[in-house]
Formats: sequence, structure tokens, C-alpha cells
Amino acid sequence: MGTPYFQELFADRIGGSRYGMDTEIYKFERIKRAKRQALADFPDRQLVDFGIGENDAMAPVTVRQRMAEEINRPENRGYADNGIPEFKQAVARFMGRTFGVELDPVTEINHCIGSKTALAMLPACFINPGDITLMTVPGYPVAGTHTRYYGGVVYQLPLLPDNAFLPDLQSIPGDVRARAKLLVLNYPNSPTGQVATRAFYEQVIDFARENRIVVVQDAAHVLLTFAGEPLSFLSVPGARDVGVEVHSLSKGFDMIGWRIGWVCGNARIVQAFADVKDNCDSGQFMAIQKAAVTALDDPAIPQRTNAKYRRRLAKLVEMLTRCGFQCQMPGGSYFLYTRAPRGVEGGPEFASAEEASQYLIRELSMVTVPWHEGGQFLRFSATYVADDEAAEDALMQEAQRRLTQVQLRF
Repeated sequence: MGTPYFQELFADRIGGSRYGMDTEIYKFERIKRAKRQALADFPDRQLVDFGIGENDAMAPVTVRQRMAEEINRPENRGYADNGIPEFKQAVARFMGRTFGVELDPVTEINHCIGSKTALAMLPACFINPGDITLMTVPGYPVAGTHTRYYGGVVYQLPLLPDNAFLPDLQSIPGDVRARAKLLVLNYPNSPTGQVATRAFYEQVIDFARENRIVVVQDAAHVLLTFAGEPLSFLSVPGARDVGVEVHSLSKGFDMIGWRIGWVCGNARIVQAFADVKDNCDSGQFMAIQKAAVTALDDPAIPQRTNAKYRRRLAKLVEMLTRCGFQCQMPGGSYFLYTRAPRGVEGGPEFASAEEASQYLIRELSMVTVPWHEGGQFLRFSATYVADDEAAEDALMQEAQRRLTQVQLRF
């Protein structure tokens, strides 16, 4: 079968006429392939998977019970469009109780089918060809991808250890500031684990006002804050004048896969998001929104989730430190971000974090995620599967045993 006629018709934003013909392999696909090979080569050796980026537990039973009740109610059939009042009101209660942020549920909150879709849609509200989105790296690329889809440009702000994994806003050239419309942040940060401070958010607000830029703060991991109390961008005076915050029930409420979150903050920006969303989807299933109300109204759920991952990360830090890694407890998220080893004594040298990650999978059946922006780092996740604390401890012991089989050089 020859090349189809429409090969020449694919949009440039997804590769143009070369779409589907690129042989480059995405790093997560390389990890998946290496995992499959390790399982085939060592079928009797347990895979120690620190690469998983999603909660390992099901949603709480109370949430699932509410869902089971709601799916059989006839009033929940049909389109939810831009969300039901009950969900928005629950979000307003949650934001007030958790962060001291008082929001109008009618004008300052709108649900989204997961925070990913919100980050994909918000550039549509602002980006014209040639406009710039400022984005931190390493980070979640979705807002940048959609900026490019609209003909915009992404300007990367490296997150470096020397700057405490915060972007250096003053280093942005004047011509870039003049064309920039969006500043996308993510704190607690994935993958670095850094948390934002009130002083940093004050700096961001001043920067946004001075340069007429809209701030989008991705708060997906905010309930997994370990350094102090969770901090909402919107709790800082002036934040609501310059931007919005995007929240998710995935991380803090163990609702991975339920696809429910919200955008909140400046009423005009929330309305613009709602208008774009109204032309992209017809809203999340109302039964899911009502189950989310049960989650949002139960502060014990995120407290339990936080305690679990705090405990696991502390164990991970202790174990890796004993094995020669230089790491410390992250301020938030369920990720530990640490410098990659440079090689193995009497063995291979690693030219990159990618090579270190592949070695650990291939030789030790241990999965991590490599990052190279701003240095060579590995991301260890605390979302590995373990039924109880005894299983966690056993996994840490096994991981330490394997890592000490080789002498890593840093």
C-alpha cells in the first residue's frame, strides 16, 4: 500500500507531511520498552518501579459509593456543559477552608475534565501567532504544545538548583517580555518537588502587572505539600487581578482517571476559559462531579494521602542517601528529583541521565525517569505499588540491595 493522499494534508503543528514517519522514540516509550525487556530477561526478578507518575490507590470508598448512587439517578443523564452548581459550590467551600481563598462559585470557578484539558484550552484564550508563553522546564508540556498549535512561541525558563528551582524572571529579555502573554507555573513543582513561597508569588504578581502578562498556576500537587501549609497562588493579594489557578482531584484525592478538576480566579479569565471549553466538550458526567463533591467536603481524604506520600518519600530519601545519592525531602509532590549518577566503578560511564536510567532498568530492573533540562537528574516516584507499610519497607530493602550491588559514581 502506497503513501495515502492525505499524507501531504497533515497540519504542520503535528508534523506536516512527515507525520507518522518520524523514527524518534519518546523517552517514556523508551522506558516502557526497557521495562518489557527487563521483564523478559529476568522473569523471576521483581520490577522495582519508581517511574510511575500516578497514585497507586483507588479513590476512597465514600467517593466510589457516591458515584455508584449517582450513576443510577435519571437527573444525571445529559450534558453538564460548564458544570453543575453543586460542584462549584463545593470547590468554593474547599478553597475557603483549605487556603482562606473566598471565591464566587458562579463567576470565579469552572470545572474542567482534568487539569490537562484546562492547560490545553487556556492558550486558546490568549495566544495569537507570534505571541509567547513563558514556561518553566523541566515541566508539564501541554500548555506549551497548545501555544505552538496556535502559532505561538514557547520561551523556556530553566529551573536550576542554584535558583532553588524557581524561574529567574529578571533574566527574561525585554523583547520576549513585550511579546509574552502567558506565564505558566507549577508549584509544588513536578518533577523538582520545590514549593513556592509567598514572596515568590508576590514577585510573580508584580512581574505580571509590569509586563501585562496572565499567570496560569498549575496546582495539581498542592495538597501534597510537605514544607509548611499548602499555599494557593490566589491567597496572595493581587493574584486574582493577574491570573487563575488550575486544580485537580487526581493527586490529593486519589481520583486518578476520574478526569475532574477546576479553573478558578479572575472572573473574566474564567469566563474566557468557559467559552473555549463550551466549544470543546460538553462537560464531565454529572455523577462524577457529584462524587467529587463528596471528596471535596471531606478534609480527611487529602490529609491521609499527604501522610502516605510524605512517609514514603522520607523512606526513599533515607534509602537513596545510604546508596550514595545526594537528595533531601522534597517540599511537595510525590516525586524525588536528584542528580543522576555519572557512571559505575569499573563499568560504564553515563553521558546523560537517559543512559543512567536505562542502565538501572536493564541491569537492576529499577525504573526511574530521566530529565536533562538544567542538568542531569533522575526522578523517583513514591507512587510505587505497596499494600501496606511492611510492603513499603520490603521494597526499600530490595532497592537498596540492588543499588549496592554496583558502585555508582556521582
